[in-house]
Amino acid sequence: MALALEPFEEIGISEALIESLVHEHQALTAPALERLWSYYRNRVRLPGESAGDHGSAQESGLPVRLTGSPRGILRDDRGRERETVIENDIGWRLDALVDFVFGKPVRITSTASDPEMRDAIERILDAVWEASGGIQLMQDMALLGAVYGHVDLVVRGDALSSDGDGARKRGAQANDIEEAIAAATHGMQIDVIEAPRGIPVLDPGDYRRVIAYIIRSQQVTNEVAPRSTVGASRRRMAWLLDRNGQGGGVSGSQRVQQEALELLSPGARQVYLDRKLVLSTGGPGELPIVHIQNASQPYSYAGRSDVEALIPLQDELNTRLSDRAHRVTMQSFRMYLAKGIDGLGEQGSGATIAPGQVWVTDNPDATIDAFGGDLNAPSETDHIEQIREAMDKASGVSPIVLGLLRAKVGHLSSENALRITLMGVLSKTERKRQSYGRGIVQASAIVLRMLDRAGVFKTEPSDHGLRLQWLDPLPLDENRRLQAAQMKLELGVPRERVLNELGYGETDAGVV
Repeated sequence: MALALEPFEEIGISEALIESLVHEHQALTAPALERLWSYYRNRVRLPGESAGDHGSAQESGLPVRLTGSPRGILRDDRGRERETVIENDIGWRLDALVDFVFGKPVRITSTASDPEMRDAIERILDAVWEASGGIQLMQDMALLGAVYGHVDLVVRGDALSSDGDGARKRGAQANDIEEAIAAATHGMQIDVIEAPRGIPVLDPGDYRRVIAYIIRSQQVTNEVAPRSTVGASRRRMAWLLDRNGQGGGVSGSQRVQQEALELLSPGARQVYLDRKLVLSTGGPGELPIVHIQNASQPYSYAGRSDVEALIPLQDELNTRLSDRAHRVTMQSFRMYLAKGIDGLGEQGSGATIAPGQVWVTDNPDATIDAFGGDLNAPSETDHIEQIREAMDKASGVSPIVLGLLRAKVGHLSSENALRITLMGVLSKTERKRQSYGRGIVQASAIVLRMLDRAGVFKTEPSDHGLRLQWLDPLPLDENRRLQAAQMKLELGVPRERVLNELGYGETDAGVV
C-alpha cells in the first residue's frame, strides 16, 4: 500500500526517500546503536529465557580463547563451561555522570521585561515539563544521549488545535494564567525520542537543518490472533509460553505487534500502522523537534557516545578479570610432596597429610615440601589497575565520585580540594549542562510559540527569552550557602529566587 504523502511532497519527501532512510537506519544505524546500549545495560540472560550464545551482553567482547568460538562457549576436557568474569564499569560511570548533570532540579527562568509575564511563563513551563515527566524525563534524556551520542525531543501540541475556539476565547481574556496552565498541561507533551526510533530527514545543503522527521517503532496491541494467521506483514509476540520456552496456552495465541511510522514536518503530521494511514493532521507551523548532541561531532548530525570509547577498554578489563579468575581457581589449593616417610600416602596405611597430623620417621633426609596455592602476580594487578585508570581518563568519571577513596587523593579537608580531585567529572558535567540545557531552552521556546499560535497564552517574540539556573552538583557547606545567599540579596537578586536556590521556595520533583 502506497503512503499518502501529499502534504510532504512540497518539501521533497517521497515514499522512495522514506523507504531508503528506514532501510538504511535499520540495516546500518540500528545494529551499532544496539551494541552501544547492550554494553551499557549488560543484560544478563535470566532463567526461563531462551538459550543464547552468552550469559551477558558484554561476554560477546571476550576473545575466542575464552569463548571457544566467536559464537560458542569454551568448555574444558570434562565438558564444564569455563568461568568468565564481567564487571560493568561502563554502566556505573554513565549513571554517575547523569546524577551529576541532572541529580538536582533545574530552574527555567524567563527574561521577559514584565514581571507578571515572567512569572506566568515560568509557571506554565514548569507545569508542562512536570506533566511530561519532570526531572525523570531529563535524566532519561541525558542517559539516552550519553549512550547513543544524541537524543531528540518532540513537543506535541495536537490537543491544543482540537480546542482552538475555546483556546482563542481564553487567550482573549487577558491571558488567564490558571486557564492557560490547565490547557497547556492537558494539551501539550514533551517526549524523548531515542536514536533507535528517530530518523531525521536532513537538508542536503546543511546537515544541521532538519526538514522532516520520522519516528519508527513497534507497537504491541491488545489484538490477539491465532498462530496460524500470522502473516508476513506483521510481526507477533508470543503471549503464553510453557516452562521450556515453547508456545503453549490457548491454542498458541499471540498478540499482534504492528509497525508504527510517524511523519512530522512543519505543516503536517501523519501516523501509519503497518503502512495504513490512521491519522493525518496539520503541523504546528514549525518542526517540533529539538536535536541534542551528547558531545559535538563536527560535520555530523549524530553526536559522540560516551560508551563507544570505553568498549575496547571494557573488553580488555573483562578479559583480564576472567584470566585472573581462572588462575586463582587453578592455584587455589596447596599441595605437598613427602619424601622419605615410610607408608605415607600408601592405601590402608592411615598416614595422611592433614591439619593437626604429626609424622615420625627415622630418616634424617625426609622432607615435606609445599607448593601451589595462589601466587602473587604483580604484573597482572598493575595491568588491571592501568586499564581502570584508562577508563577514568576516557570517561572523565573516577571511582571517587561514588565515595571510593584510594591512595594519593590528598587530604580532602576543604571544598576546593574536593573540586580539584573531581575536576574531570565537574568539567564534563558543565559541558553536558550546556548541551542539554540548550535543548531544554529550545523545547520550552517551542512550547511558548505553540501556545501563542493556539491562542491559549499570548506572548511576543521578545518574551520568549529563557535561561536555566543549575544547582551545584557537589554538597555545599550550609554556612557558606547562607553567606552566598545574603550576598546575592545585597546585590539585588530577587528574594524569591534566592529562597528557591536554598530549597525554601516552591519546588517539586521536576523543574523547580
